[in-house]
Amino acid sequence: MRIVIAGAHGRIGRLLGRLLADGGHDVAGLIRNPDQAADLEADGVAPVVLDLENSTLEDVVQVLTGADAAVFAAGAGPGSGAARKDTVDRAAAVLLADAAEQAGAGRFLQVSSGGLDAVRGGARPESMDEVMYAYLVAKLAAEEDLAARSQLDWTIIRPGILTNDAPTGRVELAPEVERAAVPRADVAAVLAELLATGNGVHRTLGLISGNTPIPEAVQAL
Repeated sequence: MRIVIAGAHGRIGRLLGRLLADGGHDVAGLIRNPDQAADLEADGVAPVVLDLENSTLEDVVQVLTGADAAVFAAGAGPGSGAARKDTVDRAAAVLLADAAEQAGAGRFLQVSSGGLDAVRGGARPESMDEVMYAYLVAKLAAEEDLAARSQLDWTIIRPGILTNDAPTGRVELAPEVERAAVPRADVAAVLAELLATGNGVHRTLGLISGNTPIPEAVQAL
């Protein structure tokens, strides 16, 4: 398959790119910083310098034309303010989905977040700071936008507490999971398995470390 990853130099995106390239797929990675291109090339991923915060729909459609799938694994990242949570975690995700529809890249995976129920329906926990609130609101809005689309075979993944631990290859993947940790490498492996199998279409799934081998967890969907 030809697969385009947004956030390809991020910690999940880069792991996913390596897995897909090693599996023989044609992988393009969207990056904002051209200095990151050499890293992607070393991974077997074709770098595409494209800033989703400052691109038109036509720009993104051009990149996605001919792709079979798109993965949104981007994020404003730590240290960014509330405004960029909206422009990246919501608006960039929506833009990529719009472009995927227009380009005919029918499979779409979106890396979201746990804890979104805390801000559903306009709720705001008193102890939550402005940036975290903006982040969860943006992620929830991106989910709601994607879930309303009928032209994409979308899957939303809500990973638990992300770690840089070594992969275990075993997870719990279900609509509702406890709040627990999961290595980023296992998140990437689940995304790769979802792309390979086509399973989990029109599902929103929590993901944490568990006892089920990843292929079995995805097959069970």
